[in-house]
Amino acid sequence: MTDVLLRGGHPWRSGAPSLPGAPIAPADVLVRDGRIDRIAPAIEAPGAQVVDVTGQLVLPGLVEAHCHLDKTLYGGPWVPHSADDTLAGRIGNDLGRREELGVPSVARIGALLARMSAAGTTHVRTHTDIDPAAGLRGVEAVREAAAASPVDVRQVAFPQHGVLTNPGTAELLEAALKSGVEAVGGLDPAGIDRDPVRHLDVVFGLAERYGTHLDLHLHDGGSLGGWELELITERTKVLGLGGRVAVSHAYALGQLDDAYLGRLIEGFAEAGVALVTGAVYSFPVPPVKRLRAAGVTVACGHDGIRDLWGPYGSGDMLERAMHVAYRSTFRRDEDIELALEAATFGGARALGLEGYGLGPGDRADLVAVPASGPAEAVVVHPARTLVMKDGVVLHN
Repeated sequence: MTDVLLRGGHPWRSGAPSLPGAPIAPADVLVRDGRIDRIAPAIEAPGAQVVDVTGQLVLPGLVEAHCHLDKTLYGGPWVPHSADDTLAGRIGNDLGRREELGVPSVARIGALLARMSAAGTTHVRTHTDIDPAAGLRGVEAVREAAAASPVDVRQVAFPQHGVLTNPGTAELLEAALKSGVEAVGGLDPAGIDRDPVRHLDVVFGLAERYGTHLDLHLHDGGSLGGWELELITERTKVLGLGGRVAVSHAYALGQLDDAYLGRLIEGFAEAGVALVTGAVYSFPVPPVKRLRAAGVTVACGHDGIRDLWGPYGSGDMLERAMHVAYRSTFRRDEDIELALEAATFGGARALGLEGYGLGPGDRADLVAVPASGPAEAVVVHPARTLVMKDGVVLHN
């Protein structure tokens, strides 16, 4: 493998975090055997491929922590949205039209992964529908597309239409995990399955039995959602699954009183429960700044990307980080930087990625962007000038 020397960039978080708003010192990055070998000024590396990134911000690969590759219509003809505005309506629209539109499609999944790669995403966690009608077709389609992509794709076996209310789904979730799917999912244990305890028995039991991660969609709001978050936190702590459990959406966190919210956040930090947000539409966004101040892992992702649930989504994680910052009313550079952290280091922690970062020995998954600092990269989200995966330059 050819050594690569990135010359003159500004590596973000190559060492201790800088002071808010402080300029990031320029340094060269030497990549050898797919790993970061050194970060220092004026590195001499005879024979290395030199890539000039002078003045540009150098980031670790972007992490898409929550999407639905199997559902995407990306790369195909435009499909007008046909669902109503209720959760049940979107579920019904998805069920009713996926056969008509050839979902899942390996070609469309591949087109979206190509777009993600060009925008600097190196790791993806995707929630793949598992139900008796679809079986494991989605899992197989995502695997086929991922095999032809440089993006590292990890799947969540996702019971989009319920577990208890859709007989046969629990058995298919287990079959997906047996086939190598990396995580098990859940969906509104109260709102959809109407039995939070039994629902959590099933999904936590599978995660514990197969040693996988667990990522639950939680749309239920208010005190109902808060109670479910308490149950999830309690299970995580008792079973010792800290670092392997995430809750996606968690709209309730934007609807609870301050004291209750504080108790939940303290519980997440103690148990090791991560929060994942897409800051989608007008749904409540978890309090990112407060969660991070308490030491809770926060990650982000697009959720749906041009699918039967909605026509939006670009595959660009810097743009998605901008939505998180905007919806959080972040204006100061140090606050906007929290959204970039969610799209990088936060996502890496939520997925349990090893060797991720911008230090010697880390995997050389690197992105260069023409920006003076992290806040500008998020707000402007300019085109990427370099994308590298495992030391190989993919886009330059």
